[in-house]
Amino acid sequence: MLLKRRVLILGAGGRDFHNFNVVFRNNPEYEIVAFAFTQIPGVERRRYPPELAGSQYPDGIPIIPYKDLGKIIKEYKVDEVVLSFSDITYDELGKIASEVLAAGAEFKLLPPSETYIKSFRPVIAVTAVRTGAGKSTVSRAIARELLRRNIKFVVVRHPMAYGDLGKMRVQIFEKVKDMDEWGLTIEEREEYEHYLLMGIKVLAGVDYGAILREAERMADVILWDGGNNDTPFYTPDYLVTVADAMRPGQEVSSYPGEINARLADVVIVNKVSQAPEENVKKVVNNIKRINPKAKITLADMEVYVEKPELIRGKRVVVIEDSPSVTHGSLPYGAGYVAALKYGAKEIVDPRPYAVGIIKEMYEKYPHMKEVLPSTGYTEDQLRDLEETIKRIDADTVIIGSPADVSRVVRIDKPVIKVKWELKVLDGPTIKDIVDEFLERVGMK
Repeated sequence: MLLKRRVLILGAGGRDFHNFNVVFRNNPEYEIVAFAFTQIPGVERRRYPPELAGSQYPDGIPIIPYKDLGKIIKEYKVDEVVLSFSDITYDELGKIASEVLAAGAEFKLLPPSETYIKSFRPVIAVTAVRTGAGKSTVSRAIARELLRRNIKFVVVRHPMAYGDLGKMRVQIFEKVKDMDEWGLTIEEREEYEHYLLMGIKVLAGVDYGAILREAERMADVILWDGGNNDTPFYTPDYLVTVADAMRPGQEVSSYPGEINARLADVVIVNKVSQAPEENVKKVVNNIKRINPKAKITLADMEVYVEKPELIRGKRVVVIEDSPSVTHGSLPYGAGYVAALKYGAKEIVDPRPYAVGIIKEMYEKYPHMKEVLPSTGYTEDQLRDLEETIKRIDADTVIIGSPADVSRVVRIDKPVIKVKWELKVLDGPTIKDIVDEFLERVGMK
């Protein structure tokens, strides 16, 4: 009789489910005892539903909080722990591995080659070395170039599986109102909204095999828009990786960011004008050392607003993209840059006014100071965000998040939305990158 390996999957509502679907579902050698969630507050204590889990799991698979890993391993009699979340440093990775091994279980990382799904359509993928590097800016620039060439394409976005997993197996978004109908979190809106405003269809969900079949039916080219610094789910024909000049060293010290840097066809070093020259040189030298074949582009994110008078001379509160300024470790983002650029009188510190989950975020991520994270995975969290904004004594709310937060929370102050675009300073342009991709896949 075959003894099944009892496996615990560590995740955050995305890569974990994909790894299960591709590697472990219907695999008689393994029994998945649970998914343990980290990074995403307030979405634990659910089940991966039986209709997604397969015949081996008639009751589904429990999703539990990731707290005391050693205790979980002993309680569930775990043989093997598979790390399936992204955006961590090697120091954090080492601590997790040590805790697992000390508890007597095997620690495993799955290589990208084992979790890729091959498409018969050409795939251009955009990844990053760390959350907040400016990946969405690059993805949007590539999307515009594909639109300019009248290429029929769709965007497939890395998952953010926070809702009813059974219902969101395959999601297709064509208009902004579709996000309202699905009841998306702020975090999901941050990644879909800008495409929908450009008239581009976005696919996402839980089962990326089924999602790929829909994408292949709808388009001639697939643009994979990655999440955090995760590797693509689909085999890329061309891989673009975004590095951050403001955080030198992340390209060789984060998981799985360094993998993306090593596999890249081109690395776009972003925010170079904001960073000291030595930072830029360090990033470039690191890329050349680990991936000498990669082409390198130096670029900036040009930040602008339509009504600068709402900032100039005003006391402002800045809302930034939550993943970037929390587990992504960025101290600020585009909203803060805009506040400085357009002459705000004062950037109000939100911390004394924070309540609920927002207060907890400041305690968990002490590097985050004069910006407000757009955390809103649940209704309770949205209420905490709304109440925090209401309490802050400010003239204007600057939204640096890619999503219009004012669509999902009531804001009792004037709101200004920050926009930004990619500006290539040196190296291959977006046109050059798309040219090379199309030539490689025989479409030019």
